[in-house]
Amino acid sequence: MSTMSMRMKFGPWRFTGCLLSTLIMLGMANAGPAVAADGKLTIGTVLPLSGAFANEGAQYQNGIKVFQALHGDTVGKLSVETIARDDQGPSSGDLSRRMTQELIVRNKADVILGYSFTPNAMSVASLLTAAKKPAVIINAATSIITERSPYFVRVSFTTPQIASTLGAWAAKNNIKTAFTIVSDYAPGIDAETWFIKAFTAGGGKIVGSVRAPVTEREYSPYLQRAVDAKPNAIFSFDPGGDFAVAFMKEAEQRGIEKSGIKLLVTGDVVEDQLVPVIGDAIDGVISAGHYQVGLKNPENIAFVKKYKELFGEKAIPNFRAVAGYDGMALIYKAVAKTGGNLDADALMAAFKGMTIESPRGHFTIDPQTRDIVQDVYIRRGEKVDGEWQNVEFDSVKDVKDPAKAAGPPPK
Repeated sequence: MSTMSMRMKFGPWRFTGCLLSTLIMLGMANAGPAVAADGKLTIGTVLPLSGAFANEGAQYQNGIKVFQALHGDTVGKLSVETIARDDQGPSSGDLSRRMTQELIVRNKADVILGYSFTPNAMSVASLLTAAKKPAVIINAATSIITERSPYFVRVSFTTPQIASTLGAWAAKNNIKTAFTIVSDYAPGIDAETWFIKAFTAGGGKIVGSVRAPVTEREYSPYLQRAVDAKPNAIFSFDPGGDFAVAFMKEAEQRGIEKSGIKLLVTGDVVEDQLVPVIGDAIDGVISAGHYQVGLKNPENIAFVKKYKELFGEKAIPNFRAVAGYDGMALIYKAVAKTGGNLDADALMAAFKGMTIESPRGHFTIDPQTRDIVQDVYIRRGEKVDGEWQNVEFDSVKDVKDPAKAAGPPPK
């Protein structure tokens, strides 16, 4: 491509990005206390609403709708407006950044709720900091994200939080050796690192590890390497969705569980909405997760009931729907705490240390890290009333992100 062509292709975007950043900075310079003069709280959402991950975006949106169906569309004296933008999934953070700019500059969003994927969250960190705009991370689970901007708060989970809990549990429950299979991108590396760290700290031994390309759907060679190593267990993490179904089906076909090797996975590999598709392959599989549809607390009973009223009796909410619900709960409670003051720093101060009674159980926002502290459930794939489910049989209370609690991860 010629120099002139490159200028024609990229120059306008550079100019637009600079212009939007300038507008944001001008808005900051002229801003006083951010009490909504129009009587409105505007929440912008940045979610995957089209393409391969559109189903994930639909779950987040469903959770938002359930929250407002149960709790209304006002908080204090403010009416609540949500404005959705589509980042189309994790292929690039550029679109996510542009959608966030648009919500801040054009739509005057007071808070951003979204970012299902790590690259998308990372791409907006400097923008949020410059604009002084609070953003509630709805899913992206790589540990370091909240360290990239003081205006991030996470209402989902971190991969180390789940993987390390499962590793520690395995070491305590007579699993002596393990082989790890993870997708080769930041969350997969987080999962591998922190499962191994916790498992070996408890006396376990890793007999092999492989990383599959993040787009891999053919897991047979990786599973064969694991079987050849003769471990007590295989630990696995992948991006979820169709990738998780492919992995679980291949593990069943190769008879992993029947061979006496225990299959251990993070909860997003066997999320509740996927369980009917995974079917018999979930039998006996051990997972760690922060939500399952069968929890019996009052908040979850009300949540699932309203979810089915809105979306059909056969509709199944998963942890993504709960993240949408809890993101709204966190924002509503913070705005109520500030008395309707939408100033970014006031809202961030309100988020810190906040406790929410959620369908997942109670959780707290760590005031130092702005990350979620929550219970992690150990589940087994079982049939309940003829239907496969993740059934809790153990739990670990009030788990923090170990990556932050313990300092930098090992290299």
